[in-house]
Amino acid sequence: MNWRETHSWTVVAAGLLLGGLGVLLAVWGNPENSGICVSCFIENSAGALGLHDNPRMQYLRPELIGFVLGALASAGAFREFRSRGGSAPLPRLVSGIFLIVGCAVFIGCPIKLFLRFTAGDLTALGGVAGLLAGVWIGLKGLARGVHLGRHHEERGGSGLLVPGFFLLLLVFLLARPGFLIFSGRGSAAQHAPWLLALGAGLALGALAQRSRFCITGSVRDTLLMGRRSPLLWGLLAFVGAAVAFNAATGRFNPGLYGQPGAHLEHLWSFLGMALVGWISVLIGGCPFRQLVKAGEGDADAGLVVVGMFIGGGLVQSWGIAATAAGVSLAGKAAVLLGFVFVLLSCLLFRERASA
Repeated sequence: MNWRETHSWTVVAAGLLLGGLGVLLAVWGNPENSGICVSCFIENSAGALGLHDNPRMQYLRPELIGFVLGALASAGAFREFRSRGGSAPLPRLVSGIFLIVGCAVFIGCPIKLFLRFTAGDLTALGGVAGLLAGVWIGLKGLARGVHLGRHHEERGGSGLLVPGFFLLLLVFLLARPGFLIFSGRGSAAQHAPWLLALGAGLALGALAQRSRFCITGSVRDTLLMGRRSPLLWGLLAFVGAAVAFNAATGRFNPGLYGQPGAHLEHLWSFLGMALVGWISVLIGGCPFRQLVKAGEGDADAGLVVVGMFIGGGLVQSWGIAATAAGVSLAGKAAVLLGFVFVLLSCLLFRERASA
């Protein structure tokens, strides 16, 4: 079996595991249709660290720690850990903030988008359409020379800073210091046993590092390569596994109304996910992929992760995050500001052909 065939099977395995665990973690205690949601986990973890005071959204999510440390272990084992960075650091930091803004207005990251859809949540259709549109716009930008620049090898172990931070979070999770805050009610109070959650995160982080699996990357490569894209088969495996596990556990409930963790403002679901898709193409991956890349030494992705934590605090503190009641004025304004930011970034980072 050659490298391409091996990689294709690794991608399929990553998709199957992500889809299966995305449902099972909800069965084991995570919020319904939110077994895995990177943006929700970041908002919860930001609250646990005191970055916002929403009493329903404060819990240090073990899965998040597992994603980064699993990727770190895999990259170390296969000699793929490399400290690298230096490509438009501040725009990447701000991109991380707006990634969480788009996810918070939709109520979920791209992984949760498909978990909601495969559970029968028809309100997710607007988000699916938005993600496709955002990735397509991002590809048009790449074709016209939009590029944040190339990263390079860095000395001093800068790529270890973000994995080191997550190692510290693991210590916090085990030691439970007094400054950590844990919700007693709300979605953050719903969680799988921490050891199961950590183990699931470690397995997914390691396999995602080996396969390079990414939701927006799958959509991007499918638009570019069609069925020749290995990531397409990973995405199909993810969707198929999620549908099968939802059906087997009685969690497939098709409909528009009364869906958990969803609202009916379809335009803003579309725009929130379009913002996420566009930014993800520009920075090279969805929120999950940024965590995995940070685990393998990518300091640029690490800055996106830092931005996502800042965003996780802001969307809760400033009332940006949507609820089942709908999207607030602050949320709508933040999404539009995000589009202004990414449009200006595309104009500023466009490589123009020399005369």
